[in-house]
Amino acid sequence: MNEGRGPLYRLYITRLRRALRADAVPHHVAMMIDGNRRWARQLGYSSAAHGHRAGAAKMREFLTWCDDVGVRVVSLYLLSHDNLAKRDSRELHDLLEIIAELAERVSGERDWRIKHVGRAAGLPPDLARVLASAEDRTKANTGMHVNLAVGYGGRSEIVDAVRSIIAAHHVGGGSLEELAESLTPEQIGEHLYTGGLPDPDLVIRTSGEQRLSDFLLWQSAHSEFYFVEALGPDLREVDFLRAIRDYVTRDRRFGG
Repeated sequence: MNEGRGPLYRLYITRLRRALRADAVPHHVAMMIDGNRRWARQLGYSSAAHGHRAGAAKMREFLTWCDDVGVRVVSLYLLSHDNLAKRDSRELHDLLEIIAELAERVSGERDWRIKHVGRAAGLPPDLARVLASAEDRTKANTGMHVNLAVGYGGRSEIVDAVRSIIAAHHVGGGSLEELAESLTPEQIGEHLYTGGLPDPDLVIRTSGEQRLSDFLLWQSAHSEFYFVEALGPDLREVDFLRAIRDYVTRDRRFGG
């Protein structure tokens, strides 16, 4: 399929859309956008910021694709907790600005409700304020729910959830022995950053990489996975629709 947006491409997109049953579309899609830096290098850019900016623009497109086919929850992995410590300082500075711009733009589009998932305490104050403001502005929206995973780590999330459970149990006067006896997976799920939301049905990752990279470790226990060879900025709507088409044909076993 040609990358162009000619009539044949649009016809193919229309056919893919029509073939999707509304009741079979995944309720929650998680996206791991990867390959932004490689994209920038391949095109000869001197800075990775060009790739991150193109990737952010692609994520805005991706959200509209999800909304248009009826996905109700989308989780975007934008910056891991580890990246905050390991990325080059210049690249990280640019990336934080790009994420802030993306949060601002997304919070003003359609009727989407924005939520930051991750440790706000580990973020620069300016970015934390932008994410909190995006949440506040959209809290009454009833459209697609968009999780922005920034400063996020799956293992840290589970630790934070358990700490929250222990703290609440202590306030109630319970003992650790009682907590150990009564603790359930459902309790932990309720205290995750995504508490109250359904787990992802489908996790998509770009750039051909096939790993979770500490993203939604607990929530993706029964998720379906789809890996796309395209680098993040090169992701096309047809790639997304093929992922959805593939998902609806799978026999989900939920651990069976």
